[in-house]
Amino acid sequence: MASSKRELFLKRRMRVRNKLRAVNAGRLRLSVHRSSKNISVQLIDDVAGVTVAAASTLEKELGYVGKNNIEAASKIGATIAERAKAAGVSEAYFDRGGFVYHGKIKALADAAREAGLKI
Repeated sequence: MASSKRELFLKRRMRVRNKLRAVNAGRLRLSVHRSSKNISVQLIDDVAGVTVAAASTLEKELGYVGKNNIEAASKIGATIAERAKAAGVSEAYFDRGGFVYHGKIKALADAAREAGLKI
């Protein structure tokens, strides 16, 4: 039976998350969500069930840069790294969700690494 695009996305997201949880127990999770217009990222402590830091293009100062959202994703990556440092976090594991690791997702991860967050 053919599954819908959404069902396949959800299966891929859970497959990625479960593999990462098995390997990275005890570390915080850097979770990314991407839509056609915006990108958001959260630093989540799964043990306590708390979001430690977050950044999104929906924030006024981090908003939409132009047609090329890769620039916005880079800005979000640098911002989340700064906010993580302010919260006392130096390393996390990167949860790309069901999204393919290229384009905006890759730009966000690279910018976070350059800003000093170990992922």
